[in-house]
Amino acid sequence: MFTPHGPTLRELAVQALSSVERGYDLLAPKFDHTPFRTPDSILDAVGRALRPMGPFDAGLDLCCGTGAGMGVLGTLCRESVTGVDISAGMLAVGRERLGAAGPPSSPSPPPRPHAAWVRGDARALPFGPAFDLVVSFGAFGHFLPRELPGLFAQVHSVLRPGGRFAFPIMAPPRPSSPWYWALLGFDAVMRVRNAVRRPPFVMYYRAFRLGDVRRELAWAGFEVELHALPEFGYRRDGSPRCRMVVATRGPGTTPA
Repeated sequence: MFTPHGPTLRELAVQALSSVERGYDLLAPKFDHTPFRTPDSILDAVGRALRPMGPFDAGLDLCCGTGAGMGVLGTLCRESVTGVDISAGMLAVGRERLGAAGPPSSPSPPPRPHAAWVRGDARALPFGPAFDLVVSFGAFGHFLPRELPGLFAQVHSVLRPGGRFAFPIMAPPRPSSPWYWALLGFDAVMRVRNAVRRPPFVMYYRAFRLGDVRRELAWAGFEVELHALPEFGYRRDGSPRCRMVVATRGPGTTPA
């Protein structure tokens, strides 16, 4: 897709007609050559914005895929980083890629945090309150709006008191933009697909709205802050094109 190393149209069609788990198992070997992988510019911007809030000891990359966010956590966490994903194929690629990176080139590099890869469902995380930082990149389109309360409650439950849950969110395109109609068309195709075929493949780009997200995070017991990522500029009304949401678990808080 868009590159000689990416999936073919036929491979994407087979993926889309599978379940989410099976579809990503099939796509895993070529995923990093698709536009679905979070761009390095966003990963780097989030890393820079989080660095003054640290240091952190243990980090979790939620719905880690092939591990793009694991690299961000590796620069922020001192002890351990964990990636969790429902696709064993994506985890295998991430594990192999991290191992193939080799030792850092610096003559006296700081010790790397221990890395673990765990197959699991973000809606039923197999952890206790073990993390100081949870990040997620580009995964929320795989959850229906009604699933957000349970998803955010799960993240809350795996954070230590004072821990943070951070993720970027782009401003939605305006109706005058071709991207608005492209995303609208994509979501419409996916809804038709899921109406006529089982199991569903949940992937909706327009369902994750900032107002809903802030409300559900607060309901789950988080204190929510928004941080502009100025690297991506501002819209005509002065609002940032990209924000980082930072949700903090207060000391001793439990979901409402």
